[in-house]
Amino acid sequence: MDLIDSPEEGLNSPEFTVTELSGAIKRVIEGEFGHVRIKGEVGRVSRPRSGHIYLDLKDDRAVISGVIWKGVAARLQTQPEEGMEVVATGRVTTFGGQSKYQIVIDDIKPAGLGALMALLEKRKKMLEAEGLFDPARKRPLPYLPDVIGVVTSPSGAVIRDILHRLRDRFPRKVLIWPVAVQGEKCAPEVTRAIEGFNAMTPGGALPRPDLLIVARGGGSVEDLWGFNEESVARAAAASEIPLISAVGHETDTTLIDFVSDKRAPTPTAAAELAVPVRHELMAWLDGQDARMRQALSHGLTRRDQRLRDVARALPRAETLLDGPRQKLDLMSARLGPALIGGVQRRKVKLADMSGSLRPSTLRRTVQIEARRLRDVAARLSPALLRSFAVKEDRMTALSRRFRPAALQQDRDRKTREFGALCKRLSDTGKRDLARWKGRIDTLERLRLTLGYEATLERGFAVVRNGDDIVTDCKTAKSADTLEIQFADGRVRVGGKPVTRNHPTAPSGQGSLF
Repeated sequence: MDLIDSPEEGLNSPEFTVTELSGAIKRVIEGEFGHVRIKGEVGRVSRPRSGHIYLDLKDDRAVISGVIWKGVAARLQTQPEEGMEVVATGRVTTFGGQSKYQIVIDDIKPAGLGALMALLEKRKKMLEAEGLFDPARKRPLPYLPDVIGVVTSPSGAVIRDILHRLRDRFPRKVLIWPVAVQGEKCAPEVTRAIEGFNAMTPGGALPRPDLLIVARGGGSVEDLWGFNEESVARAAAASEIPLISAVGHETDTTLIDFVSDKRAPTPTAAAELAVPVRHELMAWLDGQDARMRQALSHGLTRRDQRLRDVARALPRAETLLDGPRQKLDLMSARLGPALIGGVQRRKVKLADMSGSLRPSTLRRTVQIEARRLRDVAARLSPALLRSFAVKEDRMTALSRRFRPAALQQDRDRKTREFGALCKRLSDTGKRDLARWKGRIDTLERLRLTLGYEATLERGFAVVRNGDDIVTDCKTAKSADTLEIQFADGRVRVGGKPVTRNHPTAPSGQGSLF
């Protein structure tokens, strides 16, 4: 159907569908304007989960909507922020779903140096408000790091200056993470480098650095802008490894300088901050050793003199023993007469006691006790008879209470109660066993789901070098033999057949070669 039909008889104008009219407007606008460059202030900015960016460009009298598709947004060197003065390049089009026109942006840049500085100041205030510039959170640098990680370009003069200064002062192991130091790749690569150094395992095959240096030579604000990105500043602030920033010359300042643990005016100064001078350290150690020896010698001399002074103040051993010797002689002289006197006193006491032990006195005592015993015996027999009678009556009364029928009924009742209790206990035990078995089965299924064997069922494999798991190509190339575990078994590459099998794998799996 043509856009403009001949009017039907009886009508003054043709009829269009909404889609036809919207398409016509779209063709007119896109054909008239094509690609344009717009200068304005960024208003509302929206970043949905799709990855696209929706924003408004405005001046003091008008507003135009803009959209940056996901692929273009990922390549932008400068991300749009509200209040930012920018120059946007794109094509004007319409969106029929909302009856509005918009610009599809292909590139967006700050409108001059003033806009960049305003954006930098805004980011600086935001990060400062979050406490990332607080001196209290900055960590001290290690005095003598074993391994130093350097994030910079591997082809510039910066890395040569750093290595040369480290070699002159105190040679250390250096790990270089090559990155782009300007352009749109700078910020993401520097961020990944800082995070990558922090992700290394201490004591691993590749040692984790004890200190990081992020370095770049001097340049314009645009050249250094990658180090003003928020992602770089946050990565440096989150680094667990102490970090020195050495970006630009002494007069250049970027956001990473404020969040780093130490700022160096130049890359060469960063190397000087990282390690001490070896010769000065050795001279200081020699001086400390001499001072320690001298202090030890003086200490021993003072203690020897003090010991001699104390020894002169102590009395002689013969003088200390004179008093105890005289006391021993005195006690020895008094011991003999004291023993004789004690024996005599005990002889007199024994003679006094033996005079009262006469035969007539003993016989009289025996006769008195015999009479008393006969009296007690005469009273004992009737008392026993009465006690037996009372206990017999009590036993008779008790025997009447214990009827066989009542005992049988009580025994039957308790037997039934005991049987019911046993049944309840058995049922409870069966239910508990079933519940525990269900929980064990559930945990076993969860273990199989979370285990790496389930991942092998989906086509993955585990590569081992002996007892170690191989995770990178470099380790695999340096290994003599590799053992590959699949879901149904294991094979060894370059060696003899594997003798141990996966629990679910069939036996007899051989080598690939």
